[in-house]
Amino acid sequence: MEKAYRYRFYPTTEQEQILRRTIGCVRLVFNKALASRTEAWYERQQKVDYIQSSAMLTQWKKLDDLQFLNEVSCVPLQQGLRHLQTAFTNFFAGRARYPNFKKKQSGGSAEFTKSAFRWKDGQVYLAKCSQSLPIKWSRQLPEGCEPSTITVRLEPSGRWFVSLRIDDLTDQAMQPVDSAVGLDVGISSLVTLSTGEKIANPKAFDKHYQKLRKVQKSLSRKQKTSRNRDKARLKVARIQAKISDGRKDHLHKLTIRLIRENQTIVVEDLAVKNMVKNPKLARVISDAAWGEMVRQLEYKAKWYGRTLVKIDRWFPSSKRCGNCGHIVDKLPLSIREWDCPNCGTHHDRDINASRNILAVGHTVAVCGANIRPDRHKSKGQLRKSSNGKKQKPKS
Repeated sequence: MEKAYRYRFYPTTEQEQILRRTIGCVRLVFNKALASRTEAWYERQQKVDYIQSSAMLTQWKKLDDLQFLNEVSCVPLQQGLRHLQTAFTNFFAGRARYPNFKKKQSGGSAEFTKSAFRWKDGQVYLAKCSQSLPIKWSRQLPEGCEPSTITVRLEPSGRWFVSLRIDDLTDQAMQPVDSAVGLDVGISSLVTLSTGEKIANPKAFDKHYQKLRKVQKSLSRKQKTSRNRDKARLKVARIQAKISDGRKDHLHKLTIRLIRENQTIVVEDLAVKNMVKNPKLARVISDAAWGEMVRQLEYKAKWYGRTLVKIDRWFPSSKRCGNCGHIVDKLPLSIREWDCPNCGTHHDRDINASRNILAVGHTVAVCGANIRPDRHKSKGQLRKSSNGKKQKPKS
């Protein structure tokens, strides 16, 4: 199984100069190739692929004003062109938007394949660097594993990270346990378990909101292209990094706990990208990071031999009575507790939803049934008869 281990490292002055130069060249090549491909299409309706972009890179290196491209390793430059090709492939397949130009303020990255680094005695030696990277080994790689690809990343906050991609052959499957849990995500309570437990939302953004607001106002007053603006931008980036680190740390601890305690985990397949279009809830939904939590549960379930089940997002988990199955017509978000009009059972909205999610998850896992409810057709919509002809809707 392919895995990536991410570490922070503190480069020497010489290494930082070389790496910054390499990342800058990767950014330049990516942007020039993107501009060339865009121009070729709009002016000549001609598609440019990776092979043609690589040939253009060879010509760029011969230009007098681009001789500095020969001073860095050629492997990250070629990898940058491959990433651009992947971006266009995803765009034409409808999985992503049109590629954007890379900005210097956003940091950057450089990818090194095996021909551009050495792995010796547990240390990493990159091309053009005489010394090994001073990596802070927070955890060791699995025994017998060597990196196949190394990616160096500079964050906007100025921190350096290195990611080592390996092929892990060890079996990390945990001992099976006889328990399953349904998860209902929320805002006030990040996760409500079918056991009745509610896990609070840490709200990492709110903790740093006032400080972030202050430094962002200071940044907006600085003159563009000035040194003071760069300093103010760095302050904003560092606070944003704190928010991101706190959020990810909480999610990692939560997801690994759920994986260890349960054999089967059932969640809703939510369309978070559509939900954040609500201007009143966009910030709190983004801060909760529901999509990141599900992503971590997915790959950790594969690592440790657990089962993650996703049920349809249209299943009325909150409006369905867990006792008799009655579905109420409306249940606004402001109502957190309700009584079933059919059987009179009192429900906590979130706990009832998580238990319904777990019950449907068992059905999906065993039978593979489609639990998406039939959506009512609008009055003006024509219905089709059994012979396929359109008829007027019934009165």
